[in-house]
This record gives sequence, C-alpha cells and structure tokens, in this order.
Amino acid sequence: MNNLAQSQSALSQLAMNGKSIDGGLYTWFTRQAQSAPHWLDSLISFYATLGLGLVALMMVWGWWQARQARSATAMATALAVPVAVVVAYVVNDLFKTIFTEARPCQSIAGTVTVDPCPGVGDWSFPSNHATIAAAAAAALWVVNRTMGIIAAALALLMAFARVWVGAHYPHDVVVGLLVGVAVALPVMLLARRYAPPLVVRLQSGVLRPLLTAG
Repeated sequence: MNNLAQSQSALSQLAMNGKSIDGGLYTWFTRQAQSAPHWLDSLISFYATLGLGLVALMMVWGWWQARQARSATAMATALAVPVAVVVAYVVNDLFKTIFTEARPCQSIAGTVTVDPCPGVGDWSFPSNHATIAAAAAAALWVVNRTMGIIAAALALLMAFARVWVGAHYPHDVVVGLLVGVAVALPVMLLARRYAPPLVVRLQSGVLRPLLTAG
C-alpha cells in the first residue's frame, strides 16, 4: 500500500508540475505562434475555441444517416455518440480535479500566448477539448468509418490548436485524446449491442419520426 500511495503521490506531483514533462516543447510552440502571421493565429484560435462544433454537426449527420437506414442498430449506435462524449467529458473532468495541474501560461514565466490565459483553478490536465474531440471521433468511427477518420483528423487538429494558442502542454492534449478514445469505444460497443431493443420500443411511440424515416 505504501508503494502504491508513493506512486500516486509521484504522479500527482509530476502532473501538477507539468513544465517538467514538456515545458520546453510548449514554449517552442508558443514562440512559433508569436512569429506566425496574424491571420494564421486567428484561424487556429477560432478553431481551438469553436472547432468542436464541427464534430457536433457530424453527430447530427450520423443521426440523419441512421434515420434513413431504418435500422434500430444503426440508430442506437448513432444516438450513443453524444452519450459517449458526455461520459468521456465527465471522466476527464474527474481527472482534472484529481491532478489539479495549473495551466502552462500560469506556470511558465514570461509566456506570451495567442489566447488569454485561463483563470486560476481552470485546470490543464488532461485537455477537455482534446478528450471531447477524440471521444467523438472514436464514437463516429463505430457509426461510420469514413466519418470516424474525418473526425480523427479534426481531433488531432484540435489537440495541436490547444497547444498552439497556449492553453495546454502537449502532454495534456495527448492524454486527453487517449481518455476520449478509451472511454468512448466501450460505451459505443455496449450501446450497439444492448440499445437496439430500446430504439425499437421508442419507434412505436411519439418519437418515431426522429428515429426512422419509414
């Protein structure tokens, strides 16, 4: 037990001092951002802030495709996508409260970032944006392989953007991506296996127009 407690304490200390992991790589990114054209920084900042809207639109498209397919399994899988994303977010936010890693723009003196530095108490590890984007990508991959690949590219771009604008260390977004995938995939596989009977029952009620085109 003592060894386990010591390991957990060491992990917590390491996360709370994120600059010891890849602070140098973080500052390299922020320096590149400062020397980049203003239009590029603005574009990346816009995506870092609002890019999750693209995966939300893909979720809606997945639901629409499932509705046209008139398959209870397809619909159950499509409807599970936002559920998987929410579960991944909750798990990731729990990790944030455990590790309480300060934002790099707060911890590294002299850091100049594209976006304003988040306030104290807005923890950095793991990245919620990266987790949500990766969870959506993994979930959409179960729905449709092509959509999943596109969403995965968007998730990687989100991870890059969150470091570029100065909001996260690289390890924050890498772990966020892993959490998103690790949580979303089991949720999706369970939904695909067990949720179709529920969809069939709902299709016989007032929700039928939302669940099938037939």
